[in-house]
Amino acid sequence: MGASKSSAPKPVLPANAGLAANLVTPAYWDEACKHLSKRDRVMRKLIADHGSARLESRGDAFTTLARSIVGQQISVKSAQSVWERLLAVLGLQGVEGSSPGSDRGPLSATELLTRTPEQLRQAGLSARKVEYMLDLARHFAEERVHVAQWQAWEDEAIVDELVDIRGIGRWTAEMFLIFHLMRPNVLPLDDLGLIKGISQSYFSGEPVSRAEARDVAEAWSPFRTVGTWYLWRSLDPLPVAY
Repeated sequence: MGASKSSAPKPVLPANAGLAANLVTPAYWDEACKHLSKRDRVMRKLIADHGSARLESRGDAFTTLARSIVGQQISVKSAQSVWERLLAVLGLQGVEGSSPGSDRGPLSATELLTRTPEQLRQAGLSARKVEYMLDLARHFAEERVHVAQWQAWEDEAIVDELVDIRGIGRWTAEMFLIFHLMRPNVLPLDDLGLIKGISQSYFSGEPVSRAEARDVAEAWSPFRTVGTWYLWRSLDPLPVAY
């Protein structure tokens, strides 16, 4: 597959990068907030309400994709519970005194492949998700994905490669673009939280079509990722990092 080059900004280490969480944040965030505040009155209020928080990435591609698979079709709270149990099955220890959701990894593809499906089911994963996790691990262990090249690829080229992995559809690939590569202009129209946020913040709770959601997000470009992130905060003030 040919991949075109991308000029997406690289993530930068935040001031607290030495903490146990090892999270990174986007360099473009402040610029994006200024842009959104000027273009969109709803965004102006959301940014004022949640302005101190930022999109964060753990910086590990396999961990991000694994967490995305775990989180498919279940609540954020349930996904975190399953993730914690999965780490326990793998023998990974958390950071003493860390808050719920803090980084406890990264998860290793080769380590995951040493566990049987039955062991992984003990974490609360469905049989289907166990298959997905093991297929993902094989892709990474056998270097069937071009991890080192993704920073230079366009968004759609990365999506095309990721959806060839079992269990990874467009939504999961877009969560990866947002939470790992921190691409600035991703609009995940398959995300129920985004659609709900647009419905509540722009349409007084009325149902919203994908076309209407896309129209609303036109004002956010080229920072649709940031607009999406603030709508997630309108529904749940606690940021999630995959």
